[in-house]
Amino acid sequence: MADILIIDDERAIRKTLSEILSFEGYKVDEASDGEEGLKKFREKTFDLVLCDIKMPKLDGIEFLQRAGEINPDIPIIMISGHGNIETAVEAVKKGAYDFISKPPDLNRLLITIRNAMDKSTLVTETKVLKRKVSRVQEMIGESAGIRKIKDTIEKVAPTEARILITGDNGVGKELVARWIHEKSNRASGPIIEVNCAAIPTELIESELFGHEKGSFTSAIKQRIGKFESANGGTLFLDEIGDMSANAQAKVLRALQEGKITRVGADKDINVDVRVIAATNKDLLKEVEAKNFRLDLYHRLSVILIHVPSLNDRRDDIPLLVDQFLTDICADYGIARKHTEPEAISLLQEYNWTGNIRELRNVVERLVILSAKSITAEDVRSYVLPK
Repeated sequence: MADILIIDDERAIRKTLSEILSFEGYKVDEASDGEEGLKKFREKTFDLVLCDIKMPKLDGIEFLQRAGEINPDIPIIMISGHGNIETAVEAVKKGAYDFISKPPDLNRLLITIRNAMDKSTLVTETKVLKRKVSRVQEMIGESAGIRKIKDTIEKVAPTEARILITGDNGVGKELVARWIHEKSNRASGPIIEVNCAAIPTELIESELFGHEKGSFTSAIKQRIGKFESANGGTLFLDEIGDMSANAQAKVLRALQEGKITRVGADKDINVDVRVIAATNKDLLKEVEAKNFRLDLYHRLSVILIHVPSLNDRRDDIPLLVDQFLTDICADYGIARKHTEPEAISLLQEYNWTGNIRELRNVVERLVILSAKSITAEDVRSYVLPK
């Protein structure tokens, strides 16, 4: 049910519009002047505003300007009994969705409201999609560990050196890999990601190198593997410490010779791929335990980049929270929420076992459950263990 705010100093107009819109299934809130309307606009996210122009305390044009600074995505329809072409043009120039003269024609009003909400929905969806298809997210942080990673990326990205990224789950190893690709000479090519831990052992070779039709029971057609798909670009092997011994041997050959062989085939295929690997394991310990090949480790670890845990970069938490608030509130189509300093302090003291991924989930939870501002009490209620 959509929320509509009606701002008009004439009680009879508010009552009439409220009754009509409530009958149409809208949830309606009212304000008797511009100041009261602006206060309600700040406190709650509405789907649409109907606003008179001539009002005491704060007129409609000034309300329009201030509301646009708070949340420019909420459509505002101006209504006035003193309407003329100049007033209508000024209102639209200042950001109004439309201008309707009093007394409003019921059919036109309802159609305008419906169209305004449809446009608002499309604007929100477009922003979300643009963010999702953007090539790479920003790397947030000014801590020593993050500055070191950024400096290393600037140096190694333009080269063809293979890179091994280490760090706990959720610290952002994939983001580092994407930044390396973005700043490399292969940026115009694809970056193909493979989560080695998520693929069953018996399928990892087919996933990486492809297979020929009939090479095994379920191979009903030829399949191109990830190495071929990444040709001319970057192949990101995430959680490579979980790769089977057979697959490790074939990856080693691909790195040494620049060739692969599909499962069930005899013909070699040349591939031009830069491999970036990542793991949350200590691969040297895995080598000692005979779970990982030492020669493959040396092939992968020309450059080592370690991504610190969130607990080791607590000074970055305010910056991360600020960015997550911007992104999440935009995704939900609501006004950006403010976080009180004490709430930030509590988040900095928290033990982040899930790292950046957990922090983003927590910020999303706070956005959903808190009021206009995220308070220390919100953090105690919805984040800290009881």
